[in-house]
Amino acid sequence: MSDAASHAGQRRRPRAMIKGAGDLATGVAVRLRRSGFAVVMTEVERPTVVRRTVAFAEAVYEGRVVVEGIEGVRAGDEGEVERALAREAIPVVVDPLALGLRRIDPLLLVDAIVAKRNLGTSISDAPAVVALGPGFVAGRDAHAVIETMRGHRLGRVIVAGEALPNTGVPGEVGGASSERVIRAPAVGVFCGALEIGDHVSVDEIVGYVGDVPVRSPLEGMLRGLLHSGLDVTTGFKLGDVDPRAGGEECHLVSDKAMAVAGGVLEAACGLLGGVRFARD
Repeated sequence: MSDAASHAGQRRRPRAMIKGAGDLATGVAVRLRRSGFAVVMTEVERPTVVRRTVAFAEAVYEGRVVVEGIEGVRAGDEGEVERALAREAIPVVVDPLALGLRRIDPLLLVDAIVAKRNLGTSISDAPAVVALGPGFVAGRDAHAVIETMRGHRLGRVIVAGEALPNTGVPGEVGGASSERVIRAPAVGVFCGALEIGDHVSVDEIVGYVGDVPVRSPLEGMLRGLLHSGLDVTTGFKLGDVDPRAGGEECHLVSDKAMAVAGGVLEAACGLLGGVRFARD
């Protein structure tokens, strides 16, 4: 296929920009990509994502990452974005303020930063603007808001009002909630000693903050671990442990992320309707 034909082919796909490339944002990207969208993601220069095996944010560090068979690549300029889209990869751009929004010209914008507050998204940014979780008002900040709180409402589309407020309590995984989270015992630079997917025992050392050991609070699978070399403060989330047996889960987008992604797709289809290809 010629470059021109390839470019024309990918332009026929509706474009979506996702702000953030963490695990929830990656679930959204995977579902949108499989549904025919051309997806572009933005991130900060040093992402603090824990579930790195299922986060396209890891491409910022590694240059390339594959999540559930979909390739994500770091893109430094508009040409690299277009070349990635042409081969059906997901370009990840270091662009915290989404300054490239106008150049990408998406039909769908998804704020998936999950900062619990609006960091600059406007309902006028795209024909369809969807935001994840609390901090946004549907109808004012975005056309739709997606519930991110685990429970009966997870993934539901809100077209008037707000998502449930953040409780600060992690959702249960294998019967464990707050106790499964690994937190920094001190201020310093984190260095991991194990790999995501490794089996850990209670009090086993998973890394260090400076010279201070970081220990596992539970026995189970190391489900997530912060990238080494990042500065952390006391109490900063460094990882989490899944007390359930098996290691496949650490390479699969979570049930929560897929539920939230389903809400985004529902909202996008409802908002865009028959205008999906209006800009082609």
